[in-house]
Amino acid sequence: MKQQFVSISTEQTEQIAQAFGKSLHGGETVLLRGEMGAGKTHFVKGLALGLGINDIVTSPTFALHNQYAGHLTLNHFDFYRVDDPAEAEMLGLDEFFYDKNAVSAIEWSENIACLLPAGCITVTITKLSADERRILIER
Repeated sequence: MKQQFVSISTEQTEQIAQAFGKSLHGGETVLLRGEMGAGKTHFVKGLALGLGINDIVTSPTFALHNQYAGHLTLNHFDFYRVDDPAEAEMLGLDEFFYDKNAVSAIEWSENIACLLPAGCITVTITKLSADERRILIER
């Protein structure tokens, strides 16, 4: 199933993601695709709201993984700086992808493609202009 949206602001991107987050039940792995600055972290901020999380969501670029508690746990990963999937595996980060009481949101998942579970949801965010984004959700 595919859903496509056009967002004209970061706030609207977060609203789209919040509605999407409310549809999740746990155990999902969401792959966030898009160039640097496309809005992946803003999408995760909205996703967190949809999961009942009111914490401030930041990109885990240097930490690799941030975890937030809501009615489901949100595991937010950023593998931009990972050159070898074995690094993430050695740290045990791939084990979070199988938690049925959580949702995993992964930025730069292509860097650890061999570790991803089957059936991931892909969210592709494409810059159309300085403020406008196309958001494609593929389940």
